[in-house]
Amino acid sequence: MTKQTKWFNFECSTETLSLPYSHQIYCQTNALPLSWDLLANDNIFLSKKYLEALEKAAPFNMTCHFIGVFRGNELVAIALSQFLDLNAIDCYGNKNQVKHLYLKNYLFKKYSSRILVMGNNMLSGQNAYAVSATAMLPQVLEALGLAADELKTIFNKKGIDIHLTTFKDFQATEMDDFKIPAFKDDLRFSVQPNMVLALSDAWKSEQDYVNAMSKKYRAQFKRSRTKAMGIEKRELGLVEIKEQEDKLQELYLHVASNAPFNTFYLPKQHFSVLKEKLLSDFMLVGYFLDRQLIGFMTMIRNGEVLDTYFLGYDDSIQKEKMLYLNMLYDMTSHAIHNGFSKIIFGRTALEIKSSIGAKPEEMIGLMKHSSKLINRFLPFFFNYLEPKTVWQERNPFQASSQ
Repeated sequence: MTKQTKWFNFECSTETLSLPYSHQIYCQTNALPLSWDLLANDNIFLSKKYLEALEKAAPFNMTCHFIGVFRGNELVAIALSQFLDLNAIDCYGNKNQVKHLYLKNYLFKKYSSRILVMGNNMLSGQNAYAVSATAMLPQVLEALGLAADELKTIFNKKGIDIHLTTFKDFQATEMDDFKIPAFKDDLRFSVQPNMVLALSDAWKSEQDYVNAMSKKYRAQFKRSRTKAMGIEKRELGLVEIKEQEDKLQELYLHVASNAPFNTFYLPKQHFSVLKEKLLSDFMLVGYFLDRQLIGFMTMIRNGEVLDTYFLGYDDSIQKEKMLYLNMLYDMTSHAIHNGFSKIIFGRTALEIKSSIGAKPEEMIGLMKHSSKLINRFLPFFFNYLEPKTVWQERNPFQASSQ
């Protein structure tokens, strides 16, 4: 299966929205309204404690702002924005596999390296905003569009011209909300799917999950567990995370630097800061061989959903021990034992994630270039610059269990 970028066009409503809502942009979390967390209640990634962690340990090429939308004096929506300066990092990994790298880098840096993301570029899924049940969503979105314009002006005054503004990631059914004049020039696009595993109510244990598989994938599970014999795995507390920070960073970079494309790299203290702020909602599991840390995985509880986060491993051991596949099984087992409804696995390693049962969910975004001329040809530039991924979807479950 070859991943293809999809572009969505529609006729925008000609009705002009009144805008009784106002917005406020905050540079620091200590300035957020007291009622902020009342709106963030259903999404930990918009909560003040998570935003505090992001503020303290964001990638060095990222600048975060926090947006409140008000109806009069009432806070009716909250949002996150991230500015990314991609000139500050080496974005293209696997350089031997990237053709025409020089031209791609030139076009990328000149026309699309400074990006304003309305949402969270570090996660998959709709983590851009949360809206009160009493608010009118089209008017909230129009206010957020104006906030994005104001942020571009703020950066422009600092000598930084924003190339692209994007809102991410939305289900297809949510795109109807953007059929308003404020977004009429934005391109709708879909790239890598978000891999999601819905957990069956019948799975009360890891063995129930394995029993639901076909013979081929039960054998894969057994083989991976056999390969991992001798590896000790345990959750690390804050003290040990801090003690292992250098090694965790080394293992993380082994994985991140081999990705075909990166928009950021995590700072060394990122995981310890998350643990300090999120406490038991953040989990880091270390994998040890002969008492040496050879890999780790991280997970975040977001209500009834388990979000897998970043991981790392020693390349020289990973294949022999099938370490990555074992991590995926361990994440699934943890979610089953702790009563989660689904697991968000994100956009990487699509084929192997489908082999453990995750299904692709299309995510749609909106994108607009600051140059009207480039904006007309944005689909062409985007398709050229974006790394391509070829993969085949797997289905590990028996027909009777689907």
